Amino acid sequence: MPATDAPRPVVLDRREGPFGEVVLRERGDDFEIIANGCFLMDTSDGRSERLLIDAALAALPAGRPGPSVLIGGLGVGFSLVRAATEPRWGRIAVVEREQAIVDWHLGGPLGRVSGKALADPRTEILRTDLVAHLRTATERYDALCLDIDNGPDWTVTQGNESLYSPAGLAACHARLTPGGVLAVWSAQPSAAFEQALRNAGFRAVRTEEVAVARGVPDVVHLALREH
Repeated sequence: MPATDAPRPVVLDRREGPFGEVVLRERGDDFEIIANGCFLMDTSDGRSERLLIDAALAALPAGRPGPSVLIGGLGVGFSLVRAATEPRWGRIAVVEREQAIVDWHLGGPLGRVSGKALADPRTEILRTDLVAHLRTATERYDALCLDIDNGPDWTVTQGNESLYSPAGLAACHARLTPGGVLAVWSAQPSAAFEQALRNAGFRAVRTEEVAVARGVPDVVHLALREH
């Protein structure tokens, strides 16, 4: 029998926002998010998005009660869902600048992924830009788990580049509690970003890999703020 063709994507919603076009597509049993024509993520796997949360929690000092986490980017909801399944986390704040993505979760198809996590009393959705929030907020978090691009070397919008600059990493450092952890998802390793983290005053900089079906592994860059 000949192999069947892969299912074609079906556009469920398409919106123009302040940062360009975002599209939600359904492909077979999976959902995909496309931003300005660039594939961001889908619901087919999620291992690296879950690692983003697990690795951050494992890197925190042992015995820290109810640590807070700021998740940068709601996406398809895998990182939020992982955090909500872990009782050790205290406050779970999620920054998402695209109203469309928030809507797809709160009242749309992605609610089947994230509905239980969104109903968790620890969860709060902050509808704002991550870069602006890091630079203007006053609260601190025990962990920052950031997944708003395909990596430090492959940003979705030009404005996101500042997050990985010395000023952006200084803002991340300032938003962490002493001993807090910064975790950054990337579609590929970046030795230059590792060095940028060290230059910004982070310690224990390392990279964890997640194998993918084809190509280089997804990675999570990890770094700790000094006490």
